Order: sequence, then C-alpha cells, then structure tokens
Amino acid sequence: MATIPLKLVIAYSVLVSAELPHSATRHSKEYCAMYDICGERSDGKVLNCPYGSPSIKPDELFSAKIQSLCPTISGKVCCSEAQFDTLRSQVQQAVPFLVGCPACLRNFLNLFCELSCSPNQSLFINVTSVAEVSGNLTVDGIDYHVTDTFGEGLYESCKEVKFGTMNTRAINFVGGGAKNFREWFAFIGQKAPSGFPGSPYAINFKSTTPESSAMVPMNLSVYSCGDTSLGCSCGDCPSSPSCSSSEPLPPREEDSCSIRIGPLKVRCIELSMVLVYILLLSCFLGWATLNRRRGITQPGGSSEPLLYPVEEDGIGSEPKESTLGVKVKRHAQLSPVQRYMAKFYRTYGSWIARNPSLVLFTSVAIVIALGVGLVRFKVETRPEKLWVGPGSKAAEEKKFFDSHLAPFYRIEQLILATVPDSKSGMAPSIVTEENILLLFDIQEKVDKLRGNYSGSEVPLTDICLKPLGDDCATQSILQYFKMDSGTFDEYGGVEHAEYCFQHYTSSETCLSAFQAPVDPSAVLGGFSGNNYSEATAFVVTYPVNNAIGDSSNENARAVAWEKSFIQLAKEELLPMVRSKNLTLSFSSESSIEEELKRESTADIITIAVSYLVMFVYISVTLGDAPQFYTFYISSKVLLGLSGVVLVLLSVLGSVGFFSALGFKSTLIIMEVIPFLVLAVGVDNMCILVHAVKRQPHDVSLEERISSALVEVGPSITLASLSEVLAFAVGAFVPMPACRIFSMFAALAIMLDFFLQITAFVALIVFDYKRAADNRIDCFPCIKVSSSRESVEGGRGPGFLERYMKEVHAPILGLWVVKMVVVAVFVAFALASIALSPRLETGLEQQIVLPRDSYLQDYFDSLAEYLRVGPPLYFVVKDYNYSLESSQTNQLCSISKCNSNSLLNEISKASQAPETSYIAKPAASWLDDFLVWLSPEAFGCCRKFTNDSYCPPDDQPPCCTPEEDICGLDGICKDCTTCFRHSDLVQDRPSTAQFREKLPWFLNALPSADCAKGGHGAYTNSVDLKGYETGVIQASEFRTYHTPLNTQGDYVNSLRAAREFSSRISDSLKIEIFPYSVFYIFFEQYLNIWTVALTNLAIAIGAIFIVCLLMTSSAWSSAIIVLVLVMILLDLMGMMVILGIQLNAVSVVNLIMSIGIAVEFCVHISHAFLMSSGNREQRARGALETMGGSVFSGITLTKLVGVMVLCFARSEIFVVYYFQMYLALVIIGFLHGLVFLPVILSLVGPPQRYLEIEEQQQRDEASSSILS
Repeated sequence: MATIPLKLVIAYSVLVSAELPHSATRHSKEYCAMYDICGERSDGKVLNCPYGSPSIKPDELFSAKIQSLCPTISGKVCCSEAQFDTLRSQVQQAVPFLVGCPACLRNFLNLFCELSCSPNQSLFINVTSVAEVSGNLTVDGIDYHVTDTFGEGLYESCKEVKFGTMNTRAINFVGGGAKNFREWFAFIGQKAPSGFPGSPYAINFKSTTPESSAMVPMNLSVYSCGDTSLGCSCGDCPSSPSCSSSEPLPPREEDSCSIRIGPLKVRCIELSMVLVYILLLSCFLGWATLNRRRGITQPGGSSEPLLYPVEEDGIGSEPKESTLGVKVKRHAQLSPVQRYMAKFYRTYGSWIARNPSLVLFTSVAIVIALGVGLVRFKVETRPEKLWVGPGSKAAEEKKFFDSHLAPFYRIEQLILATVPDSKSGMAPSIVTEENILLLFDIQEKVDKLRGNYSGSEVPLTDICLKPLGDDCATQSILQYFKMDSGTFDEYGGVEHAEYCFQHYTSSETCLSAFQAPVDPSAVLGGFSGNNYSEATAFVVTYPVNNAIGDSSNENARAVAWEKSFIQLAKEELLPMVRSKNLTLSFSSESSIEEELKRESTADIITIAVSYLVMFVYISVTLGDAPQFYTFYISSKVLLGLSGVVLVLLSVLGSVGFFSALGFKSTLIIMEVIPFLVLAVGVDNMCILVHAVKRQPHDVSLEERISSALVEVGPSITLASLSEVLAFAVGAFVPMPACRIFSMFAALAIMLDFFLQITAFVALIVFDYKRAADNRIDCFPCIKVSSSRESVEGGRGPGFLERYMKEVHAPILGLWVVKMVVVAVFVAFALASIALSPRLETGLEQQIVLPRDSYLQDYFDSLAEYLRVGPPLYFVVKDYNYSLESSQTNQLCSISKCNSNSLLNEISKASQAPETSYIAKPAASWLDDFLVWLSPEAFGCCRKFTNDSYCPPDDQPPCCTPEEDICGLDGICKDCTTCFRHSDLVQDRPSTAQFREKLPWFLNALPSADCAKGGHGAYTNSVDLKGYETGVIQASEFRTYHTPLNTQGDYVNSLRAAREFSSRISDSLKIEIFPYSVFYIFFEQYLNIWTVALTNLAIAIGAIFIVCLLMTSSAWSSAIIVLVLVMILLDLMGMMVILGIQLNAVSVVNLIMSIGIAVEFCVHISHAFLMSSGNREQRARGALETMGGSVFSGITLTKLVGVMVLCFARSEIFVVYYFQMYLALVIIGFLHGLVFLPVILSLVGPPQRYLEIEEQQQRDEASSSILS
C-alpha cells in the first residue's frame, strides 16, 4: 500500500523546460527554446527561463551524468546542470513504476530528456506564455510537438506495465488511467495548482507543426515492449512474441451438453431421458398387453387373517376347503432369520406381558444412565468448527497461512444505500454533500465508541489495522478528505470526491489519512463500470487486527468492541440513517457466531408447538373411535404422552452419551433431532397399538401382545435398522455439523427403537389392563363402573381401513389405473434425473440465520452493492532465492523473468476474469524488491557511506516533517545507490545481497521519491524465519477475486484457483497453493456430488443387505430398493424446483430420507410377502392390512409434525426441514401406498405358501387359527 503523490510524478520533469514566445523566436537545430532556471513557485517548483539561446557543450563529467539518464543525447545540450539535477530528482518518482519494463522506461525518459536537454529543443518546443516571478520572466506555457508515432509507441509500451503494490497498472499512477496516448499527454500537460503535484506550467502536446514554421515534431525511435534488447516481461507486455507461444488459458467448459432442435435448446440429458422414457414405456405397455391377454390367474383368497400361528418348525398354517371337499393347509415358508425373529418376538411378547414393570423400569433406567453425560453438555457455535472438517485441505492451508504469514484481518462493515424511487425503480446517487456529511457524523460516533473488556475501555484505534503509521486503514470515501470533516469544504466538497474517483492513484490530495491510495470501487457500491459518481451505496470497512489462538487477549478486546459496534448500529446509526431516507446494513467479524448463538433459542416455541400438536395427534390416533360414554376409558392420552416422553428420553440418552465422550452439540441437534426422532417413533407407536387392536379380543392379553409383535415386529425392526444405518452413513459426510448430527440421530433412533419394543410395549400392557379394569385415562387411580363390552368389545374396522379395502385397493386393482400409475411415476423419476444437473451446490449464509437477523439485510446488500471480490493469495512454499536457483525468474514478472512465471501467468489469467475469477494482476513483493534494488530506481535502495540504509530524500532523516521543501544538500547528500549494474548478475542480486537487502526493503516506507517501499504493503507477505539459509519458507502474492455474488461463484472461483495453482506448480516444480478466507467453508462443495452419491449408494446398499438378510428374498429387497431410489430421485427433482441447494445439510437429509422412506415401503412389502393368493390378491390384502397404519401412523404423523416447522424463525428449518421433509412425506406416501402396491401386483415376489392336502375337520382347522 505505497503512498504515491504522482500526478504523473514525472510531469515534474517539465520543470526543466519552456520558453517564452519572444519577439524573435528561432526554431533551428542546436538552438534552445528555453535555458536555465529563472525562478520558483511558492511551492518550491522551479521555473525555466523563457529565452532562446544556442545549445552548449557540457564538460565531461556533466556529459557523463546526462548520458546515464538520457543516452540519446550526446554533444551539445539545452539544459544547465541545475536543470538536469531537477529533471533527475523528479523523474526518479516515476522510475520505480516503470523500471520493470525497460522499453517503457526508456521511451518515457526519452520524452522528458528531449523536452529538457535536447540540443535541437527549439525544433519541437515553442514557449507560448510567460509569467513574472520575483521580477524575472519565467515559462508559463509551452507547445511540445511530438509525432503520433512516438506517442502511440510510448503508450503501447507502457499500457500493460503493472504496479503490483496496488494490484493495478502503472498507467493509473503515471498517466491518470489514460486510455490512449492523447489522454496521457493531456494528463501530463496540465498545469498544477500551487501545492499540487504536476507540471509548474502548461504543456500543450501537438502532433503537427505550423506549415510556415521550421519546426519539426519530436520523433525519436520508440522501443516496443517486445524489443529483444529492452524487452519486458509477459505480464507487462502480453503482445511480446516470446509470450505469444505460451499456453493459452483453457476455455470455460460448458455447463452441460446441449442440442438445438429448431428454436429450442435442449440439454443432452433431458433428450436422453425422453428417449429412455419412450423406450421403457413402449416395452412396459407391450409386456402388459401380452400379460393381459394371457389372463393368468392364481387360486386363493385374501380374506383370511394375515398371519397364522408359528409352530415350532417356524411354519405357519392356514386351512382352506377345496372344491372336492378336501381340506388344504397353507404353510408359510419362512427364512431362518424370519423364523428366529418370529420365535423371539412370540417368546419376548409373552414375557413382557407378564413382566411389564420390570421391562419398563429397566429400559428407562438404561437410557437415563446414558443421559447422565449431559453434565458435560456444550454447544458449538463457531462457524469454522461447524462447517469445516479437521482433515480439510483448505483448513491445513489456512493454518499454514496464519502461522507463517499473518491471519487475515477482522472485518467490521457499514453499507449505506439510497432507496430506489417508487416510480422508476432506480436508486439515486448517494454521492451528495448531505450524505457525505451524514457519513462524517456516523464516523464521529464510531470514533467515540468504546468497547468494554474486563472493565477497560477499548477504542477502535487500539485494535484497528495500521499499515503505515498511527492512522487506521479504514476504507471509506471520507479518506479523500483525510477523515477530517474540517477539510470537506476546504478540499472542494463533492467535486473533490468525484475528482479523486478518477485520480485516486495520482493526486496527493486524494491520498488517505494512512498515506495510501483508496480505490473507489472498495468504498462505493451499486455502480456500473467506472461510473463511480452513479454509486448508490457507501461501503465503510474497518479492518481490525486478528490474532492466532482462540484465547487471544487481542481478539477478545476486538470482540468486545464489535459487540458495542453492533449495538451502536442498531440503536443510534440505524434511526439516524433511516431519517435521511437511506438504508443501513452492518456486520462485524463475530456477528455470525453471535447470531448462531441467538438462533439456538429462537425456535424453542416452534419446536414445543410441534411436540404438542404431535402429542394431540398421537392421543387421538392411538385411541378407539370416540364414543361419548366410553371415551374416557378407550382414549390413549396417557399412552401417547408416555410415548412422547420416551422419545425425549432417547434424545437425551444420545446427547448425554456423546457429550460424555466430549462431542459438542449443535443447533441442528438441539432443535431437529427431537422432532425427527418423534416423527420416526410415532410410526412405531401407531403400528404397535394398531397391531394389538387387530388381534381377536377373545384371547388373553399375553397372546394378543405376542401375536402383535410377531406380526409387526420384523417390519419395525427392519425399518428401524434401515433408519439407523442411513443415519450412520451420514456420519461419513465431512462437514462436522452434519457428521455429528448423523451420529447423534443414529443413536437416538436406536435408543428410541429400544424403548419402543421394551418400555412402550410395557406401557401398552398397562394401558390395556387399565381399560380392562375400567380405569379412567390420565387418572388410572379412578375406577368407574362400565361394561367390558362397551369398552373393547367387537371393534369394527375404522374409516381408513374401510377406505383402503373398499376404495383405494379396488381402484389400484384396475388395469388402466396400473398402467397410468407406472407411466406417471416412471416419468417423474426420469424427469428428476434430467433436472438433477441443475441442482446448485452451496449453502446461502442467510439460511443458517434467524429470519429477523440484521445480517439478512447485510448479505443482501453485499450481493447488490459490492464491486470488489475477496482477496486471493497465491502462497509459495520453500522459495529458493539463491543465485544458483532459477526460482526467482520462475516467480517474478519484470524484465528477464520467465514468460511462464507465476506472476506472468496470474497477470494473463486476470485478462480472462470470467474463467479465472482473478480480477487483477498480483501485488508482488518480489517484483517490487527487484525493482527497489535496481540501479535505475536510484531513489529507492540507497546507503550511507558506512553501508547502512539510507531512506529516500523525502523521508526522515533526509527531510524532516518541519521542512516544506526537501533540499538535496542535507545529511543524505552523500547517499549512493546500493548497487551498480556491475554488482548484479543479469540484474539479479547474489544470495548474500538478497539476504542482506530483503529486510531493508520490507522496512522501507513508500513515498513520492520511491513508491516501491515494502513496509505496509508487504510487511506480512514474507516469512523471514530461517530465511538466512537461502530458502523462504512462505511468501504470498496478493490479488483479488472478481465480485462473487452467488454460491456457485464462490465454488467455481475456488475450483478455478486450485486448478490454476496445480497447473503452475506442476509446470514450475514449486509448491504453490491459493488461499482466501472463504475457501475453508466452500471446499466441501468441490466434491459434494461425489460425497452425496457415494454415501447414498452405501446407504441403499446397506438397506438392501438388511432387507435381504431379514426376508431372504432378493426379489422383494430389489423392489424396495427400486422404490427407494425413485423416492430419492423425485426428492432431488423437488429440490431443484424449490431452489434447495446441495450441501452437507441436504446430503444428510437425502441420506436420512432413505431410512425414513423405508417405512413407507417395508410394512406393505412385508405384508405382501407373508400373505397368500395371487399377486393382485396379496397386494390388496397388504393394503387392507397395513395401508391404514402406514397412512395414519407414518404419513399423517410426519405431516402433522412437519407442518409446524413452516413457522420456524430460522430459514434453515423452513428450507431444509419443512420443505424437504414435506416433499419426502408426500413423495413417500405416494410411492408407498400407490406405486409400490401396483408394482407388487404386477411383478411382486412369489408367495411363501405351499398348499398341502389333508383330511381334517373344519372345526379342528378353525380352532388352530390365530387371527
């Protein structure tokens, strides 16, 4: 961040020439238009004498001095020694900007050497006006005739030369950002007001001379920047022939293959899915038609009970009367696992019915014991700990950067913006006097602000970044007024600000209070191109020092100030700004963490309401059909409440267990897992209670409990095990917040399943005993007189059961309906595949924050107004700077550097920002150091006679602050440049010279005489630890990303930077990596698709294996997996439609959705597998038996709980839990109760019953049936 006054610092060289239109003006060879110095202005700038005279012959010493700066001038000259010394002292201000490109520097010096000392000066210089100073006539204006050829050549050789310190072009400093040579000449020729940098008299550049005149325009040979003798680097001269052969930037890859069909542009995958759909549909319809004609039917009915008693051999039997009067028994062929589970649940059900108290208290005690770990419960709110994996490459790179260089500073920011007009929709410019004065008032309040840290006051000046002195490096438009409201009118108000927008690099009055240029694109927002005056926002940034270590005292002081800053913004600044009809958004470094802490309590009411609604629904669902005279006995309110308590216990047990192991909880765990486990647990509650209700009432309670467990226990076990496995797979997602969430959820669901088949079954036993004993629900101590029959006698089928039997199943049994169902569901699945490439990656920061957070407006303002991208650092590890090594030329970008060097490649990449996401050439400490060392930059690296460092002439001790004008005869008059050309090897320092002078450079303050000083700009760019060995362990080259407005921009910029660094590292054999502060949060998205698909495949594979082991039916397991994949595809398609992004949260949700979706499939599939008859009959029987339970116990329970989440204050719950889960419930319901029965009726697995003829009495057979 060098400080450079420079209004073409070189224009000072103009001081050395000019002649007055004398009465007898002569224009001829070896004749001067002006000679010697006749006065000086009040600001010390000398003025030439306006008298023509013959050129003079200098002595040998003077001639040698002239030749050293102006090799084109030999023989006679038109300048005195004093004039030449003035020229030399003034051009030295421009030399550091241009010396990296020798051709440009030579052309530039020639322009002023000819102006000041050419022996034929009068041929192209004409003095047009004079002024009297102290009684002497002095030059006040001249015409300088220069050919267009020279002007064009000069500009072309210099236009691409970089000034790395400011990540910009040198022409912005020495040419006012000129777009052509005429603009550059106009900039140089302006007469500067007193005290301002620039020419002391006007120079009017002309390309032609009067016809009658003997004048001839100056037309020295101009050097091309690609000249072989004075060639520039590829970064400074991309058009150089040596650079044209370098490998071009790879073109941006298209997002996807596409085909144009007439006016319609269709993606290849979309067209492919259409073709696949047509093919599949044709094959299916053909097969269905053929199958339909065959009319294949199988005997059997489905009106019998679903399950039959399991004998000791594990085979259930069902009697049936044949047409010949022969009794037939159907035996279910159970797999070994099914036989074992049936035996286990029958034995276990009988035992638990006999010992409910023991089971209840033991199971609850186990879970409560796990919950003891809650004493170590802690919540993690630090973003980097929530969203960045410990093995992250970006995290390792950040750690290296912070420890070897310096951690990126903390950012506190205000954004003031105008309000768009209600009619036109356009926002007016914010650059007005009233708004700038308002900003001064705001700044005054910020300056007076004090944070409170341990009883001590913390002002901004104690913690702010101060690169070049005692002033904070605040980025604000107020810096154009030196942060002082008193200078606003003095400098010219708004006009001065608008002047600085264009001349911030070249005008001394535009320099900031901390003595560095302030880029208007960093302090203004809402403008297009370079139309800064149209800006609609002020962007004020306060960089604050950052420190490594969580317990740093410096960071704690900064956090204290930040809290006061946010409070000030909310309570005082916001009302002040709104009163002026402006908007204000604000943020501090600690804002996100503080808002996450607040969010942890933001949705407690929403979650509590969700639980209450779920509890009410459970109580109503579990109870029998309400009858006024028995509802207080047949209701299940206490049972439902107990079930909710068991869910909470399972969550507490899981959190307690992991807390005991040292895992911190997160916001998602605290608010989502209880709801999630409740939604899952309610399913099992409903299925268990409904199974018990389906058992005959004329058998003992023990038999009813055991038979119910035999009926639904295997499917509950399968579903729960699948859910646990799916959640466990989520633990492999690299993002810590999601990984820990999956671990907590997996254990919570496992504990919930454990409590469901233990404590909840025991509670069912108690509840049925209560009802049998005519005791009131919720008040079991109160007993009433009521007939048993009125309470539980002869319960008929409920509404859902009748609907499934009489409406739903018959409609799905229609052949046309089956065809439509298959066609529609397959179409949705293929359409979702076609949509999936449109699924964007990322996680908008606004989503993780409360809806009412002040950061919501801040992030919106960033996207709308900011015109500067995040800083980007290319970090070089183990740079060998020894003379024997070639790495210096492999990195630098000045003359004689390799054309494919790192900095040249960065510069080339910045010319294609749409693909590279690199906005500017890099600020290079190495380039500036080599230029600083260069003998041509004679004002930079200097030494006293004792070989100690000598600063530039305009810095102490050479020039004290009290001196208005720095003389050249002070204590630094004997200082000499550090090196002569002969001291260097091909313009490169030796290892010892590099080692000695690098600390000098990094401590050198930039100034007008030498803008290349490294202090401030490069203080933290080089790690000097151990550099004496000839190897610098770490150094960085800073540039900027282009403005990044979307999550895709952040991800793509990271990917582009890494690909660029990898390519350069491989090419140069030097380890280089890119670093920016946001990389650690976006690295996960580089391979999020791989992570998602891998984990989803593992989860689906695990579920298939579990289903296969438990059912011993690959056919049935494959159908379940097919339906799960279709549910998953449809859910991803819905994510695209709803605008939900793919990130760790949604990946975990997708993985969880597989486990949850199992519940919609496994119960129907298990019932189909265990029933008898043909496929049509078995599908209908499965729907009649389990359809109602699936709809009421699974679909509606989840739907009721999910609906409440739409009122959550946290956007993340609304988007990722309400929207995604609602979509999952609807999609799962449709697939489980519509598509799956149809598929089973068409291609379901064969029945597991063998018909064996036996002579038996009907009553004996009937007595063996357990319905």
